[in-house]
Amino acid sequence: MTDDLIRDPKVLRALAHPFRWKLINLLLAEGPRTATECSAALGESVASCSYHLNMLAKYGFVGEVPDVKGRQKPWRLLRKSQSWSPTGLDDEGVSAAEAASDAFLEQEFAAVREQSRRNPQESEDWREALGVRGRMEFLTVRELEEVTAEVVAVIERYSERHDHPEKRPEGARPVRFFLATTASPRRD
Repeated sequence: MTDDLIRDPKVLRALAHPFRWKLINLLLAEGPRTATECSAALGESVASCSYHLNMLAKYGFVGEVPDVKGRQKPWRLLRKSQSWSPTGLDDEGVSAAEAASDAFLEQEFAAVREQSRRNPQESEDWREALGVRGRMEFLTVRELEEVTAEVVAVIERYSERHDHPEKRPEGARPVRFFLATTASPRRD
């Protein structure tokens, strides 16, 4: 998993804008979209969507769909997973990684708040399945790595449905998983 870590501060800075995360998530959930379609879905101007899509394209996160005729070109996600760590980076890299993390977390927390507000409008089965869960267990570093790998493996069983909509069962919706692990500070 560490092989695909983003290490370039300039690339990390491209992820340091919360709106770019909205675009990434829109393309991930709904597939290729034009700047105009992104504008309609996200309530941002077409010019702003176009600018941010071009910035994401500059750093390899999105690209134009090839062989599309017409004036408006749809954009597609090229990189469905992004990971980074400040470990081993110089000061500029650490700052860029922190900025990317802040923008990512801001977007994730906004999505959680939005779902919480929307939850009463969901059907009963979706209301019960969606939500935020918190739990604390006592684990070693190795156990935490194992648990995280197991959770990711379960979620990845469904990943082919991104590129193959025909494999989505009736009633399937884009569901965002946000896995965060934190440890209590050491108290010696």
